[in-house]
Amino acid sequence: MFLYGILILYSFVILWLAHGFKKVPVYKFDFAETPKTTFTIVVPFRNETQNLPLLLESISRLNYPTELFEVILVDDDSDEKFQYFNSTFHIRIINTTRTSNSPKKDAISTAISHVKTDWILTTDADCLVPKHWLATFDSFIREHNVEMIAAPVNYQNTNSFLAHFQQLDLMSLQGATIGSFGIGKGFMCNGANFAYTKSFFESLKGFAGNTKIASGDDVFLLQKAIEESPQKVAYLKSKLAIVLTQPTSFWHELFFQRVRWAAKTGSYQSLFGKSLGLLVFAVNLSFILGFVFLLCGIWSFLTFELFVVLKFAIDFILLYTTNRFLGNVRMSNWLLSSLWYPFFSVAVALYSLFGTYEWKGRRFKY
Repeated sequence: MFLYGILILYSFVILWLAHGFKKVPVYKFDFAETPKTTFTIVVPFRNETQNLPLLLESISRLNYPTELFEVILVDDDSDEKFQYFNSTFHIRIINTTRTSNSPKKDAISTAISHVKTDWILTTDADCLVPKHWLATFDSFIREHNVEMIAAPVNYQNTNSFLAHFQQLDLMSLQGATIGSFGIGKGFMCNGANFAYTKSFFESLKGFAGNTKIASGDDVFLLQKAIEESPQKVAYLKSKLAIVLTQPTSFWHELFFQRVRWAAKTGSYQSLFGKSLGLLVFAVNLSFILGFVFLLCGIWSFLTFELFVVLKFAIDFILLYTTNRFLGNVRMSNWLLSSLWYPFFSVAVALYSLFGTYEWKGRRFKY
């Protein structure tokens, strides 16, 4: 009864998020409008000589006046120095000034000291940006009185089970992210597609208060902004603004990436974010306990089957809703991924409480 109680509570929250997802309107803009917003695209990187040319090529295809944006690449102590020539837009490569335990926060803070534009847009070196990326942000900014914007991220398609597993996992995170904005409980975003004004960043005192935690340059800044000025924060729900990133190639890379994400949950300012993280852990642990009970004869097969069917049905509602927005990606291996996910998720959560993790060739403690 206790495990089913957790599942019922989880079901209500996921349905609430699915409702919130639909409440966030899909943004559409007029292509005839003349752009006027100035942007600095900030890209922290470490050992990304293969990915950076692809990112910069996608930036070169933007349908946005080159005099209205520039790119700052922030080198976080790469083994091999990156050089880029023959650019059609203004680009600078600078070195990170390390002042904390968080390399990415230091990289962004270093870049911001060089920013001369109104708006900052962060993305990652392994991403590709869409043609109308800046134009969509520009239109949204001119129509909304905001100073911080979270926007969608999706994976580039590949055919392996690992890639499909990550696709479904990211889909659930994007669904929860957009849904939380829809119910007025925004707590999460992705630094691969995140924008804010320089003045707002400085008024929030940047990353002050979270520099001991290696990750979380995006989430902690968002939660601080919502805590102080919720009316200045918005979500840009537009297919024309979806940034594509690459799935990891190996299971151990994915494991440590998710450990890095999970490790910061306990430091969230958002009570809703903390509670949701705990609830997701509880329902996945309940799934595992139910499976153990089945093996031990404590639960009948029908009892376990009902638990699984209810959980999968609720999860599918949010996944399907999110997938329709992100591009109707073929949900391959959904059933197998759903069976494997509780074990993977619980292992990540438990490891994040007691272990360390690797990131960009370095080891961090939390």
